[in-house]
Amino acid sequence: MKTFYDVQQLLKKYGIIIYIGDRLGDIEMMEMEIRDLYKSRLIDNDVFKKAILVLRHERQKSNQL
Repeated sequence: MKTFYDVQQLLKKYGIIIYIGDRLGDIEMMEMEIRDLYKSRLIDNDVFKKAILVLRHERQKSNQL
């Protein structure tokens, strides 16, 4: 998992599609959903860490604009 799109596809696999219209809002909601999937033990630690890193990177890119 290396891109924002990869995280979207992971969420889509679990029936979660997020589009708020605000990039930062989308990222925050995606992070909450990833955390919920991890707490529910639907994704493992490695997938969780990679997804969170990708989302943090995306947040940094969005804040720089």
